[in-house]
Amino acid sequence: MTNTVQVHRVYIKATPERIWEAITKPEWTEKYGYTGLVDYDLKVGGKHRTRPTQGFIDAGFTGDLVDGEVLEVDPPRKLVITWKLLMSPEVADEPYTTLTYDIEATKTAGTRLTITHDVTGAPNTAALVSGQMEDVDAGPGENAGGGWSWILSDLKSLLETGEILVP
Repeated sequence: MTNTVQVHRVYIKATPERIWEAITKPEWTEKYGYTGLVDYDLKVGGKHRTRPTQGFIDAGFTGDLVDGEVLEVDPPRKLVITWKLLMSPEVADEPYTTLTYDIEATKTAGTRLTITHDVTGAPNTAALVSGQMEDVDAGPGENAGGGWSWILSDLKSLLETGEILVP
């Protein structure tokens, strides 16, 4: 088996505390990326899940979208979790992956947010989160095909301007 680790990084003009909240609070996560209402038990061994917003429910997704376990928590600097997308059978059948959020204030470039996603043994998850999958309705690299890069871009836009990329 080949080890596969993806690293995505963005610099955001926001404090580490604000970015932490945007990652761990449902009132934020429902606003950007693919949306979803996160629930975190922010302790080692705690569970996390992402529940559907009304848009997902209207599209027929009524169960949890993502789930996993908290492996490491150091607010507002680091969060390590296991992660599995449940809403797609070809991805849900794969093993849990490990997702790390590193949040670091810089002296000159705002706050650096680095997502490291170890998708070893999960090729469909790897394709999805890297942005290689295509959203047939939106076109290549759009929305569901944008993966972590798209989510981070949307988060950056929301925190810096108050607006998301795709209303």
